[in-house]
Amino acid sequence: MTPESHPAHGPAGATQAGDLVRVEYDLWSEIAGKTELLDTTHEEVAQGANVHVHEGHVWGPKPHQIGGDFFPTGIENSLVGVAIGEEITREYTPAEAYGDRDPKLIQLFTMHEVERLPEMRREGAHLDIGTVLTIEGRRGRVVSLTAARVRVDFNPTFAGRRVKGTFKILERISDPVEQVRAILELQYGRSGEFHIEHREKAFTIKVPERSKFDIAWMAAKPRVIDRIRSQLHPEAIRFVEEYVTPTPEKKTESAPANAAESAPPEAASPRTAESAPKPARKATKATPKSD
Repeated sequence: MTPESHPAHGPAGATQAGDLVRVEYDLWSEIAGKTELLDTTHEEVAQGANVHVHEGHVWGPKPHQIGGDFFPTGIENSLVGVAIGEEITREYTPAEAYGDRDPKLIQLFTMHEVERLPEMRREGAHLDIGTVLTIEGRRGRVVSLTAARVRVDFNPTFAGRRVKGTFKILERISDPVEQVRAILELQYGRSGEFHIEHREKAFTIKVPERSKFDIAWMAAKPRVIDRIRSQLHPEAIRFVEEYVTPTPEKKTESAPANAAESAPPEAASPRTAESAPKPARKATKATPKSD
């Protein structure tokens, strides 16, 4: 669900669909009698669950749009009407969370079909249980394989699981610049690298260097524009991309080995009157004396 408007806030500061807030959460799932951490904003919780997180991951409260599409619809709906500062813990059925498992979404393919996929023709490609494949525009995980057959599950990764979540809505984001930053974070990420200005009824957003040629940013940009328009109703949104022409470095000449090398050709070997070679004398024939 994508909120298209920003309704008036309910009593006691309760959240409404469309609100931009900062939230802390822990999300767990149950499978085969075991509990697995799905996502969290707390580093200590991730460490306690032995969950590997990529280097550079930022911990702490995250921006969130109530009733948006970050969490499954059932979870998003449960965050509507929560008071700011309140912490809730709720359990969700598979249907409320990531959906029930559909046996029809588990399909069998020949090994020949799988080996012809682009991702399997790349250097270093490896096929094993859990390998994610894209077949006919759908992403699925390998759940079994033999020498001739590969079984792929196209169900959502956490489908069929009961989910338990703890959420705390810390604050509502009300500053226009911070709202734009929150939208950038939700739709693209790296929001801290964007410079945002708000003047009168227009926003100017300077795109960081690394994002200028990023395909992910090109895909996210229309969504960012749409969300800013529906959330803040500006008259204009300007994106600034600055390309500075590099200045060629000046070559520094090494010091000459001796003064003669550094002097101009004329001065290197001056031809003065004293040093210029004298013309050869014309030989004269001696005249014999007479007796």
